Amino acid sequence: MIPEPFPLDEIDLADPGNFTDGLTPWRMFHTLRHEDPVHWQPEPAPNAGFWALARHEDIARVDRDSETFTSTKFVNLEEVDDDQIKRRASILELDGVRHRALRGLMQRQFGAAVIGQYADFLRGLTATTLDAAFAKGVFDFVADVSADFPINVLARLLDVPDDDTKQLIDWGNRIIGNTDPDYADVLLGSEESEQYRHLPFRSPASLEVFEYGRELARQRRGGTGVDLVSRLVNETPRDGVPLSAQDFDNYFLLLVVAGNETTRHAISHTMLALIKHPDQLDLLRRDPSLIPGAVEEFLRWASPVYHFRRTATRDVELGGKQIKEGDKVVMWYASGNRDEKVFADPYSFDVTRTKNDHVTFGKGSPHLCLGNLLARTEIRIMFEELIPRIADIRLTGAVPRVRSNFVNGIKKLPVEVTLA
Repeated sequence: MIPEPFPLDEIDLADPGNFTDGLTPWRMFHTLRHEDPVHWQPEPAPNAGFWALARHEDIARVDRDSETFTSTKFVNLEEVDDDQIKRRASILELDGVRHRALRGLMQRQFGAAVIGQYADFLRGLTATTLDAAFAKGVFDFVADVSADFPINVLARLLDVPDDDTKQLIDWGNRIIGNTDPDYADVLLGSEESEQYRHLPFRSPASLEVFEYGRELARQRRGGTGVDLVSRLVNETPRDGVPLSAQDFDNYFLLLVVAGNETTRHAISHTMLALIKHPDQLDLLRRDPSLIPGAVEEFLRWASPVYHFRRTATRDVELGGKQIKEGDKVVMWYASGNRDEKVFADPYSFDVTRTKNDHVTFGKGSPHLCLGNLLARTEIRIMFEELIPRIADIRLTGAVPRVRSNFVNGIKKLPVEVTLA
């Protein structure tokens, strides 16, 4: 169903409060694509506003061109000074040679050859996760399935105890949910957050993640392990510049957060979509061979990350607008994933969709999500195991969403399951 139009002069993508009802964001994106696809969005001080890109083609253009649209001024909406950049930059906030070198440390670990070796482990873990949830009959799908499953995969990749997974989830909630009072220790934009301005996401939880990672590094430095931490502390990037202690802190934190949050929310949104579209669930139940292809529709539909930001390095024209050097340019991936020029009937959840050029992981970018194959594999195996086991699944309560214009997250998904 096409969303009801949203008045152009009332659109506010800077307000996370507009992203909690599961409808308003899509109404705003729809209006922007049709009326002002390269839209200037004012922001409250101290931020200066940004250009919002709503069309697939503009998002792809910016994502591919890191020389004109750099990540080095940061990739979220917060405007940071040189000192903050120096202390907080992760691989996400690098371009060029150094970015490729740090990415190369992990590239092989997230490649097809290695991920393929995890298939049996993932299938066994999925079965264990579902057994525990289904035994309850009525449960929170987020807590018991979609958060529990990817965090256990991350624990395996980091080689940390299973008992630490709840703490890893908690850190991710507190850091990424920095605009949600249910999650954040200190809300982004509050006066209190100024004392944490040198920490990722201005979150004091970052200090706990740093300490945890440093202890792992201390234990594994000089060893022969093949886990992600061992590779970070014992291998030198291809540019010959070793990771500094600060590089390690920021890289490790990114693994902890990115390794869980996005896959978790993609799985949650997929389950909600299948509940709301029982005909599509039935298609997959009758023909499980559709599931691998359907994963791309799951990812398009879920759009677990609303946006990423770049900064213009020079004056440039885009979509008929004159963008100035230093302007923030924000790619609204979620909007690109509903672009009518790219997707036939984009507001239909269609598990048989074949032309699915979504931008969930980026589009032709040097920053294409490093874990995209792992995420695809996790999601595929989850629903290959889940769908044949259920005769029915129903919502039993409200589905609250994360108050965030960055992560498209579901907090709770209360369900009741009847087993096949």
